Amino acid sequence: MSHPEAEVPADGRPVVFRGGTVLTMDDARTVLTGADVLVVDDRVAAVGRGLDVPEGCWEIDARGGIVMPGMIDTHRHMWQTAMRGYGADWTLTQYFVWYYLEHGRAFRPEDVYAGNLLSAWEALEAGVTTTVDWSHGLRTVDHAEAAVDALRAVPGRFVLAYGNIHAAPWEWTADPAVRSFLDRSRTGKGDLLGFQLAFDVTGDPAFPEKAAFEAARELGLPVTTHAGVWGATDDTGIRLMHENGFMTPETVYVHAATLTADAYHRIAATGGSVSVSTESEQSAGQGYPPTWQVRRHGIPVSLSMDTSVWWSGDLFTAMRTTLGADRSREHLEAHTRGDTVTHVHLRAEQVVDWATRGGARALGRDDLGRLEPGAKADVVLIRNDASPVSFPLLNPYGHVVFQAQRGDVHTVLVDGRAVKYAHRLVGADLPAVRRTAEATVEHLRSALGEEAWAAGMDPDLPDDEVLDNPYQYTAYKSDSTRGARGTVFGEPDSGG
Repeated sequence: MSHPEAEVPADGRPVVFRGGTVLTMDDARTVLTGADVLVVDDRVAAVGRGLDVPEGCWEIDARGGIVMPGMIDTHRHMWQTAMRGYGADWTLTQYFVWYYLEHGRAFRPEDVYAGNLLSAWEALEAGVTTTVDWSHGLRTVDHAEAAVDALRAVPGRFVLAYGNIHAAPWEWTADPAVRSFLDRSRTGKGDLLGFQLAFDVTGDPAFPEKAAFEAARELGLPVTTHAGVWGATDDTGIRLMHENGFMTPETVYVHAATLTADAYHRIAATGGSVSVSTESEQSAGQGYPPTWQVRRHGIPVSLSMDTSVWWSGDLFTAMRTTLGADRSREHLEAHTRGDTVTHVHLRAEQVVDWATRGGARALGRDDLGRLEPGAKADVVLIRNDASPVSFPLLNPYGHVVFQAQRGDVHTVLVDGRAVKYAHRLVGADLPAVRRTAEATVEHLRSALGEEAWAAGMDPDLPDDEVLDNPYQYTAYKSDSTRGARGTVFGEPDSGG
């Protein structure tokens, strides 16, 4: 029996999406038209046409729409979201100055909570059902508790990547209070909340980060690290990780935009994956988005949006900009040789895969990112009958990448539970979320003072800081993170 669009099903009822174009994102990337997706409890029970469903099943009309797996963001600094758009004109250096050197310590636990709460709802509203909270603002365990409290308050799927930019990783990973928090938080919480450790490798030949990797191994937690970031991290850190046996299939290398073939070979050989944040890399300056490089080396890719201090919080934009950046480089490289690209290498279906199955692979979650029997029921319906952009639906992958946006997300299920329906979030008290975010903005403006707050949107760089590397935990400095690039896009002859 169909139900009016205003009605939201009670938790626990089976759900069926009827008559949609289904992107299964299985190994063959099967597309089914006029098909159904049946959800029972927290799992996809069946996918096909004309499915028989249990009595009392809640039916959602998916005709004219696209049913696809929930998207997965593998790198988002959620704690910064209450500052949405504040740094729109920043460079990466200015970001480092503001958060790392000057004002990051002004964030209280309640401000981390506010950012995470706002970001978590924002993700669900855009069909991002799993988000890695790259939470490097956890100066104290109280900050970490606040981060987790916010994630638990929102019915999404999250991974807390514990980090602290204000202390050396070999220090905070050895803190008994941090260890106790991680042990306590991981116990009996199901699979809606996972954990990683988040820290970067300076390239210091002494490899002081070794102790942090050993802590991750003892805790049984994967490491996510900003790699190949211009002026900050480079091949040396990758080599040190590899030589000391800390590169694993679970390791996620964020950006990886200014690495050489040597580092890509090491990542490929050890089975790690790269999280590409194209909007960030294009605008902030970590390096040109490296998708063509990692594809050449067979390295798995996932997508991420980085931080709402600058950019959008949805993976539609991430897919669109990633495809555009990759194709733009391919055309420009061809033009420098006097050639013309007649067939693009990166296709729309590949970036949709990266936004779904790619994130699942990066997190070691084969039960996510696909619509097949037995997979987790994280499901998104893109359907907007009020928009002329919703039809005709000819190329579903192309439609997702180049036509759809967050406002077209009609329904979102996480673990079989409706968290968005008929274009509205379910159970979100947005006025309360707004008040929480506004309280954080008020606190930060007061703590900085109006002059510093205004200047922060277009900051000058301090005269007495040599910003060779923002991870200033030791006296180590390196010129190698600023080595001249062989071409506009990386090493000579790196295209293809």
